[in-house]
Amino acid sequence: MIIIFGVSGAGKTTVGKMLAEQLGWRFLEADDFHPAANIEKMRNPERLSGLTDEDRWPWLDCLRKQIERSLSAGENAVLACSALKRVYRDRLRVSDEVKFVFLCGDYALVEKQLRSRHRHFMNAALLQSQVDDLEEPQSHENALTIQLGRTPKEIVEEIKTKLNLTGSD
Repeated sequence: MIIIFGVSGAGKTTVGKMLAEQLGWRFLEADDFHPAANIEKMRNPERLSGLTDEDRWPWLDCLRKQIERSLSAGENAVLACSALKRVYRDRLRVSDEVKFVFLCGDYALVEKQLRSRHRHFMNAALLQSQVDDLEEPQSHENALTIQLGRTPKEIVEEIKTKLNLTGSD
């Protein structure tokens, strides 16, 4: 299980789908596991205060159960998930088989990518709150940090190289 994480607009879904396709693995989008109330909060930040930790715990527990099911079934998967705080990543780290890849880029680059997206519920105004909440991974978390600013294909190649992955692993 590989979890691609970072702020909204970093390219988690694009990179995650491409990586999963090249490896012949299943792709999971963490946003698909959010209840409707959470999506509404993210869509309308001016009316609501955005998600709280209390909103996120059931969502993270649902993701954790999916990770456990995939691992117990021997199913390889790539999960695109914000996982902004260490405690969130700890909740998803069910075993050493779960690898974390942090997509890291400067604010202007991520904002440009976020604003270029269409038909996504995440409001670009919430980027600053995500940056504020972000706890970059520490060395003891054993997460791979990938710098943005290159094509998704180049980023996927770097991930595969650094994690020693080839197709259909």
